[in-house]
Amino acid sequence: MNLQVSRCDSSVGREEGRLKGRDFVHKSGKWARQILALQDGEGKWGCFHSLSGSYGEPLTTEQSLRRLQRLGYTIEDGCIQRAVGYMEDCLVGRKAIPDRREKVQDWDVFTTLMLAAWIRRFTADCPAANAVAKKWAGVITGAFDGGGYCHDRYMRAYRDTLGTGPKGGRLIDFVNFYPLSLVSGCLDAGTEKRMAEYVLGHEEGIYYIYEKRLRELPPEFASREASRYLAAMELLAAYPGARPLLGFAAEWLKENRGDGGKWDLGSKANDKVYFPLSDDWRRRETREADCTERIGALLEKLRAV
Repeated sequence: MNLQVSRCDSSVGREEGRLKGRDFVHKSGKWARQILALQDGEGKWGCFHSLSGSYGEPLTTEQSLRRLQRLGYTIEDGCIQRAVGYMEDCLVGRKAIPDRREKVQDWDVFTTLMLAAWIRRFTADCPAANAVAKKWAGVITGAFDGGGYCHDRYMRAYRDTLGTGPKGGRLIDFVNFYPLSLVSGCLDAGTEKRMAEYVLGHEEGIYYIYEKRLRELPPEFASREASRYLAAMELLAAYPGARPLLGFAAEWLKENRGDGGKWDLGSKANDKVYFPLSDDWRRRETREADCTERIGALLEKLRAV
């Protein structure tokens, strides 16, 4: 495999479901203010990984970055620059994240993957993160070299490229938020398409995002489950080779547009992760505006509006 990857495609670092029009309102709202007030001098928030527990802190760095990105923050903002600088320091070994080491998987490989993925969600100008992306792109490309996914090829490429660490450890499945965030812009068109087809049919969905098969639409549109399903579609839509395969989701969205031309995922979609964007969801029109903004951005990316 001859992967010429430095920064990868320039689309890397564009925000997932990039918010438009009302960015300034969201960035100056109460949700952003609450998060920014908790960022420390190093640029982090408590521990890093969302599932590690914050050890007395109200937010993890990962939770904060996910929310800030949803609220319209980019690498142009000082808070994100500080966070990316901190993550780069951890990635190259100048600092270390304060999380407990997890024993069920290769923690060093996983930590490197998390840090590089979050850096590249904001910028493609970090050589250390791009080097990690190149390795994972090689692993995924190797898994699909025969025209379809082969687990034996994946394991072989994984071990040859990443190793398994000094104590072994469970191999990390690439149908996972972090690898799929990391390698956007780094795969050839054929591999993108084959990978997207595999991910859509994966029985357990995308780990950390949505736990059900993506070819099966959520049974209820106005639900938290539908919001999480949208997050999976947004992640796949970052791959041009995947977009033609997502027409069924675009049709589902258009079928669920309200009579006024807006979408409403309902009050249950308020999970403090993907929603709310606006300060007040007690008013239906505000909730509809947030839902319409997010869904409209996804449809625009899919060229399905």
